[in-house]
Amino acid sequence: MRVPLSWLREYVDLPATQTGRDVQAKLISAGLEVETVEHLGADLKGPLVVGQVLTIEELEGFKKPIRFCTVDVGRANGTGEPQEIVCGARNFAVGDKVVVVLPGATLPGGFSISARKTYGKTSHGMICSGDELGMGDDGTHGIIVLPPEYEAGTDAIELLELVDEVLDIAVTANRGDCLSLRGVAREAAIAYGLPLRDPALLDVPGPNAYGYPVKVSDPAGCDRFTARTVTGLSAEARSPIWLKRRLQKVGMRPISLAVDVTNYVMMELGQPLHAYDRGLVRGTVGVRRAEEGEKIVTLDGVERKLHAEDLVITDDRGPIGLAGVMGGADTEIADHGDAGNATSDVVIEAAHFDQVSIARTARRHKLSSEASRRFERGVDPQAAAAAAQRTVDLLVLLAGGTAEAGVTEVIAPAAPHTITVAADHPDKVAGVTYGRETVVRRLQEVGCDVYGNPAAWNASLGGGGRATGGQDELIVTVPSWRPDLTDPNDLAEEVIRLEGYENLPSTLPRPPAGRGLTARQRLHRRVGRELAGAGYVEALNYPFVSEQVFDQLGLDGDDPARRVVKLVNPLSDEEPALRTSLLPGLLGALRRNDGRGSHDLALFETGLVFRPGDERAAAANLSVDRRPSEDDIAALNAALPAQPRHVAVVLAGAREQAGWWGKGRPADWADAVEAARTVAREAGVELIVRGGRYGPWHPGRCAELAVVLDGTEHVVGHAGELHPRVVKALNLPARTCAMELDLDRVEQAGGGALRAPRISGFPVATQDVALVVDTSVPAGDVEGALREGAGELLESIRLFDVFTGEQIGEGRKSLAYALRFRAADRTLTVDEASAARDAAVALAARRTGAVLRGV
Repeated sequence: MRVPLSWLREYVDLPATQTGRDVQAKLISAGLEVETVEHLGADLKGPLVVGQVLTIEELEGFKKPIRFCTVDVGRANGTGEPQEIVCGARNFAVGDKVVVVLPGATLPGGFSISARKTYGKTSHGMICSGDELGMGDDGTHGIIVLPPEYEAGTDAIELLELVDEVLDIAVTANRGDCLSLRGVAREAAIAYGLPLRDPALLDVPGPNAYGYPVKVSDPAGCDRFTARTVTGLSAEARSPIWLKRRLQKVGMRPISLAVDVTNYVMMELGQPLHAYDRGLVRGTVGVRRAEEGEKIVTLDGVERKLHAEDLVITDDRGPIGLAGVMGGADTEIADHGDAGNATSDVVIEAAHFDQVSIARTARRHKLSSEASRRFERGVDPQAAAAAAQRTVDLLVLLAGGTAEAGVTEVIAPAAPHTITVAADHPDKVAGVTYGRETVVRRLQEVGCDVYGNPAAWNASLGGGGRATGGQDELIVTVPSWRPDLTDPNDLAEEVIRLEGYENLPSTLPRPPAGRGLTARQRLHRRVGRELAGAGYVEALNYPFVSEQVFDQLGLDGDDPARRVVKLVNPLSDEEPALRTSLLPGLLGALRRNDGRGSHDLALFETGLVFRPGDERAAAANLSVDRRPSEDDIAALNAALPAQPRHVAVVLAGAREQAGWWGKGRPADWADAVEAARTVAREAGVELIVRGGRYGPWHPGRCAELAVVLDGTEHVVGHAGELHPRVVKALNLPARTCAMELDLDRVEQAGGGALRAPRISGFPVATQDVALVVDTSVPAGDVEGALREGAGELLESIRLFDVFTGEQIGEGRKSLAYALRFRAADRTLTVDEASAARDAAVALAARRTGAVLRGV
């Protein structure tokens, strides 16, 4: 809602020293969202005057029509001589009054005016259009032609009200009253503690039997309908400058006098109105629901097929308007530019329609209008008669019309809305002691009628005549212009906002002792910190995927990951399913970053995946009038898919950068496996790593990751280098590597809280062994055999070299391990360490066919 400060001052005597910024601060403090203050004409400097066109000479020989004009500008040019001006516009003639800017002036945007030679003539100034003066659209897209009564030389800056400040307010959905000058003026009056001159306080004649006939068939959809008639409108009447300018400042385009007046009153009082050409209305005006399949051509020229829920205005022929949204073309007011066919008699409609009905109609027809915006947010039903009277008064004043004595009002009886609220309820909500007097005063300022509850008050009187026990109750009658006030909390909010949100104390809540992060949350944080410390960057992705990505990842047709949960209303039709793996999102992030020039990448993510069960149940719609029971919540949870938390990493490019310290190295499958080991270490889990084959990974460079849970091995993920086909399908960098683990399963396999290792004070005994095995034997199998065979004296084992060559034979490889032995209670002898090493080698030989190198 755009609110010109000059218009606002008509209803509230704001101090003359208050600028738009000052008013903005006051209204923001009162709870209105004033986004900007626009300074109209801030860089405008005269002379800018009214001029009368004396002569027009058409200049020939140019690509576009050019006119050389002489204009009488009075004494504004200092000489009184006609001003010579070159102009390309053609919507004015000799004798017309126009707006002229003279040399030395500055137009909006810092455009300085000076005499200059153009088209073979010297132009001493410029004849202005509305756009050049920052006035907005006036519908002509040409030169401003003024009414003839203004004298040449008159200051046009003041005449056209070019200097002003306009507040731009973002009105929330519950504050329909602030979509009017009346509503904003009321808020300003409260904020400044000043009286309001309510423009709706008019002398309105009562209804009688002579008004235009109206029949409301749906009182639930239209609970109030006022009709007034004005006859004898002058065909020559035009909207005055002040009316046009106010409409332009609030963002509306002037059209014709009758339409401009209804728009003006709507902006002033917040009540949408519509004017019908009385000569085009056939019979009784009615309000009813549309019949399925009925059609109407609205004022925008579009034929619309009506829905049975649409509320329509009708005459004897059928629908003539979409109620509360837009009128019909059949009864449109004729533009006064055509004097011979100009409308002379009008019927004015001021009605109150159901909010929900209007909102649904506007959305159904994708037709949002100024009227529908107001009805959707709530319009004051008591303002309809005043708005109709204000429209009648302006038409009589500006168009020379005659107001007919007939007044039609169809009203569905409705009691005012009352709320019973404890006087200290705002205090409890805000945590501030306002007191009864402040609460009553603030509610009265809003427009509420406030009465004490005598029964509660008498019951709460103690021996000293004071209220005790906090039982004082107020009976509050809500004003008609505030339909958003429906319960005690709404009233509390009014008191709090008017007393100032900024005055609310900041009180930190006291958390109960013993609460904190759960063990699961601590593990997730530790995993994130460790991966970040290892050089990975966290990337958070949307949990939505397309089913096509499973083909790109090379998953089998019966892979459980292909069973997805589909959304009924996805953000994107291309990604309608919830993810069953973190890899699609992470690989997409890697691809985008690589495409933007970041080629050395290591990303990780922890997040939920969604795995539907074998039996899918539909979740019930829970009632909102009560708290759901434990059974309701259990049934709701049972209908949800399993949502385990996974952790995944992806790598591409260099893992170690080259420099003076060395050549660096690219990321490879081993880095992905090490990321899995990092996660397992944080969970205190012994991770089993062995060769595997699965979906997107290269079959020869894929590790299967498993843990022991309740005595049984469970595969919890995979790591390694992605298959070249997957890399190509997803447009990834060559040799991209990835890892994904079921973090919940890994946590379950852990032993709970991590235990610090016992540090032995005895020295370590190191034994190295190099074993030769077939190249098809996984190093993990050899390591497992060595670990089991070495027994309890083995502290750690590390593979430090892999060698292939002619020395060990074709199809063979040498694996060199460093074994560390230590006893907790003694220093090991060389014989004890050697015996443990020999036992380890013997078991590895039996299981994997390993042979000591060099033997």
